Amino acid sequence: MLFLEHHRDGFVISTDPAKLQLDVIHAYLSERSYWAKGRSLEAVRASIEHSLCFGVYTEGGMQVGLARMVTDYATFGWLCDVFILEDYRGHALGKWLIETVAAHPALQAVPRLLLATRDAHELYRRYGGFENLPKPERWMIRLKPGI
Repeated sequence: MLFLEHHRDGFVISTDPAKLQLDVIHAYLSERSYWAKGRSLEAVRASIEHSLCFGVYTEGGMQVGLARMVTDYATFGWLCDVFILEDYRGHALGKWLIETVAAHPALQAVPRLLLATRDAHELYRRYGGFENLPKPERWMIRLKPGI
């Protein structure tokens, strides 16, 4: 797959997995996110290896954000692990990140993209075209005990 890179106002969004900084991603997810607290380094590494990742970086190469798309590129995608580090919020990076994910050429033919959020519904609705589940009664989940 061709890696894409977008530049804006001193920041870069890239899909090149070689640029991902596992220490930054793991620290945020396992220590500061509400959805992945305590996630192991091994789980973060495996999740990244099996996903289309969008890293957000300063022009100097420091990673400041991430969005991860789990997808088969044909029928389904799940957008998850979206974050911008606290010190870099307020630069519209989250909006740009969601727009970039939604516009990615490899996802244009995927008919069903899904995500879950506690508090960013308008961000995803406005910048990614997401909407509430039309028939939530059709969806089910299986969780491991203790999650």
